[in-house]
Amino acid sequence: MTESSQIAPLELLATCPKGIESLLADELTALGASPGKTTVAGVYFAADLATAYRVCLWSRLANRIILILAREPMVETADQLRTVVAGIDWTRHLAPGRTMAVDFHGRSDHIRHTRFGAQTVKDGVVDALQLAGQARPTVDTKTPHLRLYAHLHRANATLGIDLSGESLHRRGYRRDVGHAPLKENLAAALLVRAGWPERAKAGEPLIDPLCGAGTLLIEAGLMAADQAPNLHRERFGFHGWAGHDEAEWRELKREADARASIGRKRCKTLLTGFDESPAALSAAKANAMRAGIPALIHLHGQRLSQLTRPAELTAEQGLMITNPPYGERLGELPELVQLYAQLGEKAKALFPGWTLAVFTGNPDLGHRLGLRAHKQYALKNGALDAKLLLMTIEHRASRGGEDDSEPSATVQAAPKGSENAQMFANRLAKNQKRLKKWLKQSGESCYRLYDADMPEYALAVDRYGDHVHVQEYAAPRSVDPSQAQKRLFDALEVMPDALGVDPSRIHVKRRERQTGNAQYQKRDASGERFEVREGDARLWVNLRDYLDTGLFLDHRPVRRMLGEMASGKRFLNLFCYTATATVQAALGGASDSVSVDMSNTYLEWARDNFTLNKLDPRLHRVVRDDCFRWLETANAEFDLIFMDPPTFSNSKKMRDTLDVQRDHPRLVELAMARLAPGGTLVFSNNQRRFKLDESLGERFVVEDMTARSFDPDFQRRSNAHQVFLLRHRG
Repeated sequence: MTESSQIAPLELLATCPKGIESLLADELTALGASPGKTTVAGVYFAADLATAYRVCLWSRLANRIILILAREPMVETADQLRTVVAGIDWTRHLAPGRTMAVDFHGRSDHIRHTRFGAQTVKDGVVDALQLAGQARPTVDTKTPHLRLYAHLHRANATLGIDLSGESLHRRGYRRDVGHAPLKENLAAALLVRAGWPERAKAGEPLIDPLCGAGTLLIEAGLMAADQAPNLHRERFGFHGWAGHDEAEWRELKREADARASIGRKRCKTLLTGFDESPAALSAAKANAMRAGIPALIHLHGQRLSQLTRPAELTAEQGLMITNPPYGERLGELPELVQLYAQLGEKAKALFPGWTLAVFTGNPDLGHRLGLRAHKQYALKNGALDAKLLLMTIEHRASRGGEDDSEPSATVQAAPKGSENAQMFANRLAKNQKRLKKWLKQSGESCYRLYDADMPEYALAVDRYGDHVHVQEYAAPRSVDPSQAQKRLFDALEVMPDALGVDPSRIHVKRRERQTGNAQYQKRDASGERFEVREGDARLWVNLRDYLDTGLFLDHRPVRRMLGEMASGKRFLNLFCYTATATVQAALGGASDSVSVDMSNTYLEWARDNFTLNKLDPRLHRVVRDDCFRWLETANAEFDLIFMDPPTFSNSKKMRDTLDVQRDHPRLVELAMARLAPGGTLVFSNNQRRFKLDESLGERFVVEDMTARSFDPDFQRRSNAHQVFLLRHRG
């Protein structure tokens, strides 16, 4: 035993991800340390120097190991903090010529910025060293010899040395990380929670059906092979510490090397990963190579829907663990609902008797698995709340009885094709059948199939060729949000089969009560658009990036009417959006047209629609302007005008706000001033309680054609818009 291991125990702090503090305390005990107080994302412990080194080398769960040098109360000002720091004998910790950096966490009324706090700590160190006759140290924030730790919370200051250096979760093997990877120590925590260390000792196999870059597989392999997670790390924080005992460290490192060599040879555990992405599998293979365990991990290129059980996996018990995507955006849900349902079905069909462990940031998706979770653990994945669900995959013949011993930890799935979901699927089929004759006659490929027909499923479902656009109407406050979410997932689960579409072609959005030009606001930046047809028109639509798609389906009859009225006429389209009405008018024979809107994005979209239909840009112009301002200054006349203003707009590009109920008389008057004798203004809007100003009926000939402006797919939503034809009297 060296001299360093005989001195009084050191006071240390191990930090970790939130939610695994108790696991870390158990790990510290197993490594020979004496855990004390547990705090949020950390555990204080006592250990000798050799054990502190062992924790740095062997901890699978910690982020950093801090050697505590001082813990002082009543520290609020910079001067008080600087005095505490200067009271430490830094000559014992920072050798001459060595660089340093300070990681400062926390704040007080007097120290409000971490940079100022770090500067104050650095000044205290300089004061102490210069008083001892040692040269002023150099600061190196990237690769310092010694990294100092300072934490200030509620006037309690903690100062120490970071023995780990770079965070211990960075094992060094993961240069190819794939998409949204788990941190290595969080992956290790999931494996511990799932009982993997004991399972590995018993020789049970492990599979990850969605392995990505292989983090779960590699951490499982390191455990099974008894290999220290930081064995291949070249440098720790203690290497630049003046109190470092190199002989002690070399002995611990030699022991770890020997254990890993023996463990890799003796390990017979089967670790198998599946993924459909060649890039992910390539990354997993490279990561396993750098971790030193390539021979322990077997990788297969297989998508989940095609998953099969490898012939070598004959064990009746094992662990199936995975971290599937969980959809931070609403539009990702259709594929994920199917993915989770598929995961549950594959687990039940291929691995009865095994345990399924699923880590997800969306526990509602866990309901799609069709399995009961006998345990669930709340954890953090970065800033995101997440849960680890543990489920026993029963043999099909043994299912039936329910164990209610842990009701608080039970996740019960609504099986695919549940009664309510099947009723929804049947309604989709019924509506499709009802529209079949009209669709065949009209040739339309873009239409509304379902519009909140069933109160339980408050959705609008639109077909755009072989794509589906789903809008979820926001549930009233009286409806439990979790119940509304469950119903949405029910609908998305049955929709692909009911409509015969791939889940990747179902696009989901939530429609709230709109104000201003909110329906036009960008929600994604995919740029994914595709061509659809409406009559003779070819049009671009984008189902992902905006709440609306570039084509208002309820206005189809109005656009058709404009095309029939447009032959030889000068056409004006106000608030033109993507100018789909202009395309129909131009194809109907309009001699020329002007389309006015304030959005560069949608005017560019309009130009693309014109190009798609081979319209001459010299005859069909787009103008970026406020429609009020344009009408007030325009001096041209038009034979046919279409005006479909938003219900409300407070766009910064406008002089004033627009309220269609308040402002429509002025808008109509300005438009009628540009309407040639014998011409027609088609005025529409989608405010459900809209009332046309009576004075307009006294000045102009007004025809309300709302009742005739709906095709069969919108007859249930007869208040979707209102349409009026206005002409000059005489």
